[in-house]
Amino acid sequence: MFTEEQLQRYAHILIWGLKTARTAPFRKNDIVLIRFDRPAIGLMEILYDMLLAEGFHPVTRMLATPKMETSFYTRSGSRQLTFIAPGDEELYRNLNGSIAILAPESITHLKHIEPSRIGKSLLSRKRLRDISTEREQQGLFGWTLCAYPTQEQADQAGIDIETYADQIVKACFLDQPDPLVEWKRVFRRAGAIKKWLNNLDVESYRIESEHTDLTITPGKCRQWIGVTGHNIPSFELFLSPDWRGTTGVYYSDQPSYRSGNIVQGIRLEFRKGQVIHAFAEVGEEFLRKQIAIDMGACRVGEFSLTDKRFSRIDRFMANTLFDENFGGPYGNCHIAIGSSYADTYSGNQAELTPKMKKALGFNDSALHWDLVNTEPKRVTAKLKSGQSLAIYENGMFLNG
Repeated sequence: MFTEEQLQRYAHILIWGLKTARTAPFRKNDIVLIRFDRPAIGLMEILYDMLLAEGFHPVTRMLATPKMETSFYTRSGSRQLTFIAPGDEELYRNLNGSIAILAPESITHLKHIEPSRIGKSLLSRKRLRDISTEREQQGLFGWTLCAYPTQEQADQAGIDIETYADQIVKACFLDQPDPLVEWKRVFRRAGAIKKWLNNLDVESYRIESEHTDLTITPGKCRQWIGVTGHNIPSFELFLSPDWRGTTGVYYSDQPSYRSGNIVQGIRLEFRKGQVIHAFAEVGEEFLRKQIAIDMGACRVGEFSLTDKRFSRIDRFMANTLFDENFGGPYGNCHIAIGSSYADTYSGNQAELTPKMKKALGFNDSALHWDLVNTEPKRVTAKLKSGQSLAIYENGMFLNG
């Protein structure tokens, strides 16, 4: 599916993404974890070699196969579901970087598993994620991830594997002689938009489309971020709002796969920051169980917009990494219910304590679920001066 040259380009982009995502420079002898699915072992091997050449200590972990995951969630007792292997916490406290190569051989194998069992396991591993977040805030850790084509993903997206692989090639600029030239161009253009957005004194944002009318409040000490190297590809610009000010209706027209379940036509109604009504054309029971995982699962942790001028993704991919960066004719907006991102804090992130995050309205949850709207839309900023300013329409930011 990929030529050897394209795999080499992909690995180079991942290392660029890893370095760009970390706020402090990497050093020789830093420890970098590579997590990968079995079909992506060829790309992992090239990446492993490049990391060694950079002077890093690569540590590899193959992700569980569909059969292993099914066995785990079917057979595990309560203690097994929450088990953290000896050494995992020590590893996370010493990690300087992480790269994930996602190539699932199945995305529906867990559909018969009770969601609360998966939720219990996720909650137990939240403390490892919290360690990574703390180290990232201190400039000691950076991460990125990417996708690798599999027949399962192509089947669920309704396209052949060659078309699926070609979409990844286009989206990541692997068809260019030097993809990093394109990535750096997007990085610069996105930087200009973020600067414009962050200079606006905004009280709230209103998102309007055929089925959505939602108000989001950014809150204090927030900044728009994005195109930071964290995801390859990534074209979205986003912030983590003050969840307490979310009100109105949000509709996700794009299907979403989660824990083996497909959910379609999601409609969420918010009042005082929390979901008060949740509906779905497909998978409604699963949706309701997800937003009940913990107290923060029914609140917004992220608000994002993608400019169609950046993204060459023009079809559904049954993969959140690509679907949340959909370009198409109208770009996309997405919210994530669940956990927020601390790096959207505009102050010194090393000083951002859990108590401060709670006071500022940063949401905390074991869940982070991106829900995408690709309808034609208009996003208007209500400024603290009382003026209204359109910032996004027809799939593009309106900064000139």
